[in-house]
Amino acid sequence: MDTNCPQYGLLHPSRRMFLASAGAFVAWASLPRHAYAGTRDPRFITIILRGAMDGLAVVPPIGDPDYATLRGELAIGAPGQEQTLALDGFFGLNNAMPGLHAMYQAGEALIVHAAATPYRDRSHFDGQDVLESGMPGAKLSASGWMNRVAEAIPVGEGVRPVTGLAATPTVPLILRGAAPTLTWTPPELRPASSDTRDRLLDLYTHQDPAMAKVLLAGIETDRLAGGSDPMRTGKGIAAAFEQIATGSARLLVEEDGPRIAALSYDGWDTHSQEGAESGRLAGLLAALDGALGAIKETMAPVWGDTVIAVVTEFGRTAKANGTDGTDHGTATTAFLLGGAVKGGRVVADWPGLKDNQLFEARDLAPTIDLRAVLKGVLRDHLGLSETVLATTVFPDSIGVRPVDGLVV
Repeated sequence: MDTNCPQYGLLHPSRRMFLASAGAFVAWASLPRHAYAGTRDPRFITIILRGAMDGLAVVPPIGDPDYATLRGELAIGAPGQEQTLALDGFFGLNNAMPGLHAMYQAGEALIVHAAATPYRDRSHFDGQDVLESGMPGAKLSASGWMNRVAEAIPVGEGVRPVTGLAATPTVPLILRGAAPTLTWTPPELRPASSDTRDRLLDLYTHQDPAMAKVLLAGIETDRLAGGSDPMRTGKGIAAAFEQIATGSARLLVEEDGPRIAALSYDGWDTHSQEGAESGRLAGLLAALDGALGAIKETMAPVWGDTVIAVVTEFGRTAKANGTDGTDHGTATTAFLLGGAVKGGRVVADWPGLKDNQLFEARDLAPTIDLRAVLKGVLRDHLGLSETVLATTVFPDSIGVRPVDGLVV
């Protein structure tokens, strides 16, 4: 890879970056571990659901009188349809997520509804650009907001001063920037044999010592994460989601490991045969639910100081299309979970589902800026100032106030 290529920015050779493909784990390697008051040692994870999750199918507003008619056969929780897990009486939770529901009941998860980034069109590419860059529009920054968070955290004792290894030569936008990264992903193809690995290591040691260090770090990272290949075992997407989550969590629990991370899961673009009750979407939600449970279990020693934000680039249309799916929309749901979350509630300024209440007469209208939610977490959990959040992490967002009271 040419690290001087404008696509990646000018990088020092010791900071070679690699993208692990969809579902990758990436975490900063030189974050302060003692930059917080008292005994706090917070962890923060962002999980991106790529493809635009249908928030109305995941957290249906069963108390809205217009919901059942508007959604038709997609109206889970309505009379005659599959029922939902109880939340607050007005909203329900898709039956495919009993683990998240248990966290909600335990006060360790909250749901944000009718939320959106500033983006108001329906392109996956531009929508993900805005979500990951933290900017008010697409193509305005070459760096991502989580990388800027890493740079903004007060200087403290560094942890894990190594870079790792992942499979392909680019870094997702949310992670690009000056902060060094550690990358890891479980192998999706048949892993190289130990003989092949040793030959590569010998070659790099003699021809490219810097790359040899990267390879060694990657081997160690995979060992710590317990990497193996779930797709070759026949366990499918649920096992793949869970392995990515578990491996990532193991690294975050390490005493000298990273403290913030980003994961991403593909497959949420449900244009046809959405299957909110028992089909494709339900399967994805069950896999995500298992992954979230795996993170909680693995991070049990530090769960009380952990926050996870689950986000997607935009929502989907309020009405089904002609192929029992939904098209690109606007507002959707986001989740916050972790032992540091002040949960057991749905945060929403509900816009309603009447035709004149929909955004452009087709989408759930956005009433909560996702940046306000993230600002509230980053201020109260990681200690970033509102000035830094409004000017550096999410530039040009002075008017977007952090949501208070999201974490304990």
